[in-house]
Amino acid sequence: MKKSLLFLFLLLVSFPLFAQNAEEANPDLDLNAEYTPPTEPDVQAKLEQWQNLKFGMLIHWGLYAVPGIVESWSICSEDEDWIPRDSTMRYDEYKRWYWSLNKMFNPRQFDPDQWATAARKAGMRYVVFTTKHHDGFAMYDTKYSNYSIAKGPFADHPKADVAKYVFDAFRKQHFMVGAYFSKPDWHSQDYWWDRYATPDRHVNYKIENHPYRWERYKNFVYNQINEITANYGPLDILWLDGGWVREPDEDINMDRIVTKARQNQPGLLVVDRTVTGKYENYRTPEKMVPERQLAYPWETCVPLSKDWGYVPGAEFKTTQQIINMLVEVVAKGGSLLLGVGPTPEGVIEPAVVERLEQIGQWLQANGSAIYGTRPVLIYNEGNVWFTVSKDKTVRYAIVTVDADHPIGSTVTWRTNLPSKRTEIKLLSTGEKLKYKIQKGQVTVSLPKYASNTALPVAIEYW
Repeated sequence: MKKSLLFLFLLLVSFPLFAQNAEEANPDLDLNAEYTPPTEPDVQAKLEQWQNLKFGMLIHWGLYAVPGIVESWSICSEDEDWIPRDSTMRYDEYKRWYWSLNKMFNPRQFDPDQWATAARKAGMRYVVFTTKHHDGFAMYDTKYSNYSIAKGPFADHPKADVAKYVFDAFRKQHFMVGAYFSKPDWHSQDYWWDRYATPDRHVNYKIENHPYRWERYKNFVYNQINEITANYGPLDILWLDGGWVREPDEDINMDRIVTKARQNQPGLLVVDRTVTGKYENYRTPEKMVPERQLAYPWETCVPLSKDWGYVPGAEFKTTQQIINMLVEVVAKGGSLLLGVGPTPEGVIEPAVVERLEQIGQWLQANGSAIYGTRPVLIYNEGNVWFTVSKDKTVRYAIVTVDADHPIGSTVTWRTNLPSKRTEIKLLSTGEKLKYKIQKGQVTVSLPKYASNTALPVAIEYW
């Protein structure tokens, strides 16, 4: 027994997991922090429903799509490698140029039905749409700011209240719907007051010296979130970004905000990103996959390219990479939220649609090993990942593939062994597979069309 456990340990730690090669994680997120589960029955039920979905789309669309640059962050005066900025302009000139993009954002081809169809064909089951990013530009018709898609050159368009039509399009295709909302608003004079410089992402004045101004800002955030949760139909998720806006330094009274939001939307999941506590109903590691299973609900958010929003000429992750990542995330008990950025005209570009369709074709054949599953204790052996059906009656072994780990004519594993006289099937076709169990190891023979494939192979057994 000890030898078997030692073998398994060495196998798990020696295999180069995707997580070790992932993009840099969100440094503000502490995956080891204590998780506070929701206590409200309707929120618990919604969380259980969300955990069955496994795969969603995160849509970043705003001013930054016009020049095709990083979302919002280029106006933040922090010298980070991932915040590119035109170095030929003074910072104050650059901010004025950025703020003026609202006069150019006129997406006459805006087609939310195309977005929803592309997501459905990808096998996605939920969506999170950016109603407002850190730059403060609202992608809906807010009454509390003139800085909005509905108040610029797009105002005369019948779908000027963009968020409404995005949510409606995805609801029509039976998606769970979420609203991304940035707690900081760099365009607001009550957050970045032009009386002072803006040295970093935080509020740029001392709150204790100007409490009336901060109180105004708190009401502003409350009112805008109330607009979204009260006026835009059924919502399932309120996905809050800007985790530095939190107690005690930048307290916006989350109790008040969430109480009202859940009055508007009973059972609403609240995702107060990187802020531990009762309003972080699930955690959201960014641009990375955790190295191990996590004992609480979580979702990894990763863009299809290197950027969240549209950037012309972007290089996209391959279908193989995304499916491999999805398999690993689900085996570790999480969900994958894949980031897509529509063009400044308002459509998802053909190269993205093609990639999404390829992912969806794999899920159409193998989705039973992903949707509605739950993790098992020993979830990985080399390039074989394990899941189990929610009722624990069916198990799945999913074999990922890459240049270093091709799939051959047989697949072997030592843990999560099938029971005696069970049937083992290729999930995509239902074809029964030959296998043998010897010395604590199962060896499964694959048909020729399933070996040497470019995409993962899923096996079903009992």
